[in-house]
Amino acid sequence: MILTVTLTFTLLVFVNLLLLKFSCNKTVKTTKVNKQPVILAPYLELDAMQERLAPTGS
Repeated sequence: MILTVTLTFTLLVFVNLLLLKFSCNKTVKTTKVNKQPVILAPYLELDAMQERLAPTGS
């Protein structure tokens, strides 16, 4: 009984590994790397920012 369960479990694991090996999607990895820096926001001057602030009254 234990031998039957062990053989069945081993066979199922082996079939699972075979399916995993041959069913994976092959994706193409790009090797080109963009070395350019990414600019997220333009430069803002501090004087222009201070004009838009509301007075606090304190």
